[in-house]
Amino acid sequence: MSNAHPAHYWHALDDGRIQCDLCPRDCKLHEGQRGACFVRQRQGDGLVLTTYGRSSGFCIDPIEKKPLNHFYPGSSVLSFGTAGCNLACKFCQNWDISKSRDMDRLMDQASPGQIADAAAESGCKSVAFTYNDPVIFAEYAMDVADACHARGLKTVAVTAGYIHEQPRRDFFARMDAANVDLKAFTDDFYFKLTGAHLQPVLDTLVYLRHETDVWLEITTLLIPGHNDSDEELTALSRWVARELGPDVPVHFSAFHPDHKMPDVPPTPMSTLLKARQIARDQGLAHVYTGNVHHAEGDRSHCPQCDGLLIERDWYQIKQYRLGTEGQCPDCGTSLAGRFDGQAGRFGRRRIPITLGA
Repeated sequence: MSNAHPAHYWHALDDGRIQCDLCPRDCKLHEGQRGACFVRQRQGDGLVLTTYGRSSGFCIDPIEKKPLNHFYPGSSVLSFGTAGCNLACKFCQNWDISKSRDMDRLMDQASPGQIADAAAESGCKSVAFTYNDPVIFAEYAMDVADACHARGLKTVAVTAGYIHEQPRRDFFARMDAANVDLKAFTDDFYFKLTGAHLQPVLDTLVYLRHETDVWLEITTLLIPGHNDSDEELTALSRWVARELGPDVPVHFSAFHPDHKMPDVPPTPMSTLLKARQIARDQGLAHVYTGNVHHAEGDRSHCPQCDGLLIERDWYQIKQYRLGTEGQCPDCGTSLAGRFDGQAGRFGRRRIPITLGA
C-alpha cells in the first residue's frame, strides 16, 4: 500500500506556497516541505499524509488505560498510533513516537478494514487512536473509524484537541469517545512548554461537550512547579464545572521525568490528592488520579448518594454495581457515561499484536 495519501484541509497561497488548514499551526509549505507535525508534506501542488496505513505498533489494552473510566468499563480496546505530533511538549511521555523522524520505525502496516477485523476478532469493544495525536493522521483515523463502525465497534480518540473547526467537525463525527489532554490552564504554559496555545483546546472541549454525542473525559498531567498551583487547579476545575458540567470526568495524572524535562521531580502523591480535592470542592463529581496506585482515586461513586458504583484496582474491575442504563442501585441516579449491564473482564493485560505484512 502506498503511504503517501492525499490529505484534506489545505489551500494554495498567492505566493506559491500551500497552507495546511488542519490545526492552528497553519504551516505554509514549499515543495517537499513537511509541517511541524512532520507527517503532512507538500508533494507537487497538493498535501499528502505520509503515514497512512502505517503504525508504530498495535496493542490490546484495558479501556481504563486511555484513560476512560465511564466508557464501557472493563472492556478491551485495540490501540495504535503512527508517528509525529503537532505539539512540541517538552514533557512528552511518548516522545520516542510523537517526536520520531524515523519513518522506518513504522513497521506495522494495516488497512482500515484489517484493523477493524483484528479488533472484532480479538473481542475488543473499541479501537483507540493514541500514543501520538490522531489529529495529525486524521484521514487514516477517520477511514479506520468508518471501518470499525461497519463492524459494530466503537472508536476512541486520545488527543490534545489542537485542531481547526472544520476538521474538528469531520474528525469527531467519527468518534464515540475522546480523552482530551488539557495540559494546563494558562496560555503561558502552552506557549513555552508545548509550542501551542490554550484557547483552541478549550474550543474543542466546549464543542465536544455541547455539539456532539462524543463521550468526553479530560486528563491533566500535573508537572511540579509548572501547572500544579492551587490557583491554576482551582481555575481549571471551575472552568470545567461551569463550561462543560460537573459530570465530565477529570483525571489528574502523575508526571515522570522524561524527554526535555529530566530534572523536574516526579509528581508527589500529595499533589494529586490536593488537585482531586480542589476539583471536588469546585463541584466536579468524578475526579480520578492516574499513573499511581491510589484505590480511592480509581473508584466511581454515585453523584447523588455517594454510593460506591465501580471499584477498581489499577485496571481490574473489582466491583460493578450499575444497571443496564448506568443507574445507581441504591437511589436510581444515572452515572454519566456509556455502560453495559455488566463490566468487561479484560483486566490489567496488555497484549501486543501484529497486523499486516
